[in-house]
Amino acid sequence: MVKQMDAEVYNNRGNAKKELGDYKGAIADYDKAIKLNLKIVESYIDCGNAKHKLGDFKGALAEYDKAVELNPKSAKAYYNRGIAKKKRGDHKGAIADFDKAIKLNPKFVEAYISRGLAKYYLGDHKGAIANFDKAIKLNPKLAEAYYKRGSAKEKLGDHKGADADYNKAIKLYRKKK
Repeated sequence: MVKQMDAEVYNNRGNAKKELGDYKGAIADYDKAIKLNLKIVESYIDCGNAKHKLGDFKGALAEYDKAVELNPKSAKAYYNRGIAKKKRGDHKGAIADFDKAIKLNPKFVEAYISRGLAKYYLGDHKGAIANFDKAIKLNPKLAEAYYKRGSAKEKLGDHKGADADYNKAIKLYRKKK
């Protein structure tokens, strides 16, 4: 029990360090948490996030792989691994991970947006729009989804639709301020 508690304390301290921008210190704490309890999925995800912030996408992928291995039902682990794959230019691999995250959590708005972006970069603008549509359906106040959908519509020559989406994005961004 003490070992488990120590692991959680190290993990939480790592989270605090990550919030302060001390990513190397956070990684050291996550590593300590993992050594104390190899089954803390969140420690692998958090460590991957810190490595991601440092630009170590290969290292982040390794941490996310461990999280997926430990908990194949973690939509968050698949999503984060997809983001790291996308950053490394593996858009097809990212889409596969976003697919899995969405299958596990059909209301995962960020996964739809990220899958839409990956499809956009692969030239599948219709597929991108379908994902941005789903994100907007789940959260109609998400300016980012309108903006990105507008970009995809523009690529398809739908300038009127793109203009409408850009205008909606501007209105929503202004409401945030």
